[in-house]
Amino acid sequence: MSARPYILAETTWQAVKDAAFEVVILPWGATEAHNYHLPYGTDNYQCDYLAAEAARLAWEQGAKVVVLPTIPFGVNTGQLDITLDMNLNPSTQLAILRDIVQVLARQGIPKLVVLNGHGGNDFRQMLRELQAAFPEVFLSTATLFRIVDRSRFFEAPGDHADEMETSMMLHIAPDLVRPLAEAGTGASKQFRIRALREWAWAQREWSQVSADTGVGNPAAATAAKGAAFLAAAAQELSQFLVELAAADPHDLYE
Repeated sequence: MSARPYILAETTWQAVKDAAFEVVILPWGATEAHNYHLPYGTDNYQCDYLAAEAARLAWEQGAKVVVLPTIPFGVNTGQLDITLDMNLNPSTQLAILRDIVQVLARQGIPKLVVLNGHGGNDFRQMLRELQAAFPEVFLSTATLFRIVDRSRFFEAPGDHADEMETSMMLHIAPDLVRPLAEAGTGASKQFRIRALREWAWAQREWSQVSADTGVGNPAAATAAKGAAFLAAAAQELSQFLVELAAADPHDLYE
């Protein structure tokens, strides 16, 4: 395998020292159960793939971007009783992010994109705090499953080990996907309180919500759907990276 110059883990100091990167991408996933048919690392595989593909497309357009290794643990405070669902508290995530941003600030790398691949993660408030502390680094975040409209590609609703995630994994790592006949239906319960279903928010206690840990039926998933969704998301994300790399952080508004 040839080293990709936009993937830091594959790149040497000889290439990095003169690269003058404009944008660093930090993929951030989770390690958690995904129904009976998807691996615990599903969110990480998806983040790895999309970050690398978007960076490739951006690099081919001349954007000096680089992808850091994916952080494999996310916020799973609603899944503490599910075996080996690994939890990082938001305060821990903030501490990790602070250290990473501090490195970029010290080294004069001007822009960071946190690519979120897990529904339990939310980096916006953390970036607000860090932006005030490190004004020399422009901070932004994007969530993998919100980059393009999922309804263009998938019919079944859901948000965990569902048709969308299963389709992506069938494209990215089919050998790690168990036969769909072994998958649970992804049936899930909703809050009894109407406001929590419609406009208020509270954490879901996962073992009370889903018997198989899935939310959404994966039965209609195909590799072709996953490939189409990921191609559209990579194209959209790459254009963001290209524009961000070229942008002056002090002149962003029109």
